[in-house]
Amino acid sequence: MKIVVLNGSPKGETSVTRQYVVYLENKFPQHQFVVLPVAQRIKQLETETAEFNEVIEEVRSANAILWAFPLYILLVCSQYKRFIELVTERGAGTAFHGKHAALLSTSINYYDSNAHVYMRSICDDLGMRFVGSYSARMDDILKEAERGRLDLFAKELFAAVESSTESPRLSAILPTAPYEPLSFATTAVLTPTRGKKIVILTDAKPAEGNLLAMVARLQAAWGGQVRTVNLRDLDIKGGCQGCLRCGADYRCAYTGKDGFIDFYNSVLVPADIIVFAGGIVCRQLSWKWREFFDRSFFNTHTPSLVGKQFAFFISGPLSLLPELRETYEAWTELQLSHLVTFVSDEPKAPGVLESTIDQLAERLVRLAEAHYVRPNTFLGVAGMKIFRDDIWSELRIVFRADHKAYKRLGFYDFPQKRLWHRLVMGLAWLATGLPPIKSRFPSMIKSQMIVPMRRAALRGAR
Repeated sequence: MKIVVLNGSPKGETSVTRQYVVYLENKFPQHQFVVLPVAQRIKQLETETAEFNEVIEEVRSANAILWAFPLYILLVCSQYKRFIELVTERGAGTAFHGKHAALLSTSINYYDSNAHVYMRSICDDLGMRFVGSYSARMDDILKEAERGRLDLFAKELFAAVESSTESPRLSAILPTAPYEPLSFATTAVLTPTRGKKIVILTDAKPAEGNLLAMVARLQAAWGGQVRTVNLRDLDIKGGCQGCLRCGADYRCAYTGKDGFIDFYNSVLVPADIIVFAGGIVCRQLSWKWREFFDRSFFNTHTPSLVGKQFAFFISGPLSLLPELRETYEAWTELQLSHLVTFVSDEPKAPGVLESTIDQLAERLVRLAEAHYVRPNTFLGVAGMKIFRDDIWSELRIVFRADHKAYKRLGFYDFPQKRLWHRLVMGLAWLATGLPPIKSRFPSMIKSQMIVPMRRAALRGAR
């Protein structure tokens, strides 16, 4: 059986993900594994049609496809995203149609679910027969039990091919027809920026009229007192290489080689309000946006845009892609910032979009003045606990800068470090186990639980 592995790591042979595939190659020598480093070779695949066609022909001759990738900022890396876009742009999707597919990712389980939903949806769009996914922590391969589980995952893929197993589509079918061009008939309602620094970051091409129209309306609402930057005009030499050079001191391997870090630190960090504007390409923002987020990893896992107001302008069927919204909701919460809203060009009643944009301009300034950041949800709370635990333990050697920052910022808030709280809870545990209290405790819970909350609530009347 021929298994074509599409390697989604820019590091190619030296990637953690690749080691899992090497294990499968050695474990199942009766099957042929053809590994194609598409993320590492993305520049060549873009510019050399013959090389791209060779990849597609390997896919066409495969019995199954294994999408193997690491996690980069809540999703696949920009180079892998670009490969997926090239498949669509060049009409090469027919080579994937009907093939059995499986996903293999490596990470610290930080939003791996999000990446798997995305890749499963790509398989659906390509008409593939999805078999299953395997999300490995980076060091799982060192554990015998986990290797056994990986064996079963691979055997299931082989069995699905042999039995020609079908699979149901789980993702929404996205509309292909373009939306009606936006035409704003009236001038925007002017909103003073009141001294706030505002940046609009976009990747819009000249042909993306709706996205440009939404951006222009927002610019007009602020009287042009805003800096607008197109990602395509920035000096960015390439995507994140996963080298982890930044882990020690936030110094990126690209430092001094392009203009991205200077732009990030001199334009985005001082801003009060940042609006991201992009179109949906293959179910997510484009690979240029993925490149932006990946390259921002020179800050590693330390929040670098704290306290800012964010909004997203999206061109495309945003309402059908909750996983896209979750990606950027999570990213914003991990930045300890505030995502005010998403705005899309999906069809609306006349005048609604114009009013939405005008009101958003005022709302963003008002919230920036108030320095409002809503409390984190599970997305931010759980994500930060994963970072906290892993940076504290084995990753602190690699991410020394994070470790120092987390200590300084008080992120190491482990429950076992709260000695007074542990003492009180220990005494309460013993007391509520005594027969006289234990019998009455269930009836006391509701009233006693809200005593401190009631005191705090009454302060609102002062």
